[in-house]
Amino acid sequence: MRPIKNRSKVEIHKIVIFGAGKIGRSFVGQLFGCSGYNVVFIDVDQTVIGMLNQQGRYRIVIKGETEQEIIVRNVQAISAFNRESVVDAVSTAGIMAISVGKNALEKVIPVIAEALLKRSVNDPDKPLDIILAENMRSAAEFVDEQLKKVLPSEFPVDTYVGLIETSIGKMVPIMPLAELEKDPLVVFAEPYNTLILDGKGFKNPIPQVKGLAPKSNIKAWVDRKAFIHNLGHAAAAYYGYLLYPDAVYMYEVLDHKEVSDFTRDVMIQSADILRVVYPDDFTVSDLEDHIDDLIYRFRNKDLQDTIFRVGQDLIRKLGADDRFMGAIHLAMQCQLPYDRILKAMSFGLRFNVKDETGNSFPPDITFLSSVEKDFESTFTELLGFDPVLDLPVINKLKELYDLK
Repeated sequence: MRPIKNRSKVEIHKIVIFGAGKIGRSFVGQLFGCSGYNVVFIDVDQTVIGMLNQQGRYRIVIKGETEQEIIVRNVQAISAFNRESVVDAVSTAGIMAISVGKNALEKVIPVIAEALLKRSVNDPDKPLDIILAENMRSAAEFVDEQLKKVLPSEFPVDTYVGLIETSIGKMVPIMPLAELEKDPLVVFAEPYNTLILDGKGFKNPIPQVKGLAPKSNIKAWVDRKAFIHNLGHAAAAYYGYLLYPDAVYMYEVLDHKEVSDFTRDVMIQSADILRVVYPDDFTVSDLEDHIDDLIYRFRNKDLQDTIFRVGQDLIRKLGADDRFMGAIHLAMQCQLPYDRILKAMSFGLRFNVKDETGNSFPPDITFLSSVEKDFESTFTELLGFDPVLDLPVINKLKELYDLK
């Protein structure tokens, strides 16, 4: 690995990214790398780390009406197990990003805290902005809470650390095994390239990076992503699988009118809820145009996005605070209908699709078995539903489940 220069001082045009996965490489790494930043990935995959350091670059293939190849250069990688090197990299980063997934987010906090302590000694006047490239609500609040647990009570987290929530709208499919055998670093992605983020979260000036779209009310945009994009995508996968269980790709099921119409109806119902919750941020035409654009993107044949990728991980996607129930809870608060959303969610209870190797996502097997054995306990124990407040939803889902 090439040595990192100026180990004790902040390098303004260096971004350190926790997570060299699909979003880390095809989205955050691409935007900053193509804008002249040196990109340093931190990951646990030793093969990816070794190849990134050996090649110093990687390919992104944009799958759209015309195929385009982007080469991201000036790339390094550090093993997440090399704590000293990780601390050095973060303490001297011009900016940082995290894209490790909701379940792993808490695990990276201690090493970031250690790096912040070192940075505050070497560069006390250089706060660190952290882009939270995670599909989760209240990510900044969560990271703030976790940092304050491990940092000394006198550490100035509120002024020294910028926690920037994002709305990750880019779709990146599971890479075909045949393509990874040819190039383990290549990533396929759709043409969409706008990173919506919290303009108020930065402690430093917002980087002049093409594709960044700062917003003043990021909560509205995070909810738009969760309750229109994520919800609609999963609804199409679940209903599409129910009607066409032999289909493999999203475009196959969405080419059927009953699937695309149902998906749009579900998304429209959620949009109606969001307009009430965020009247100053969205209009009817804004959200309807967004929905039509999303369905067009969902049907991208060249992307080869699979029903498996979009629908799997049922315990998370059907959970009490995710796309379906999050929208339903907002509807309950506003006394608005959510019947279409609930119906789409019910189709997920029979989602038993396989990947290209013929295997199911292992936790989904556990979940589907639990649904059959003890319906109500599955929701309260596995999905985190409130046994009292959410009981009407559980009962309605049971009714819909029994109809099939």
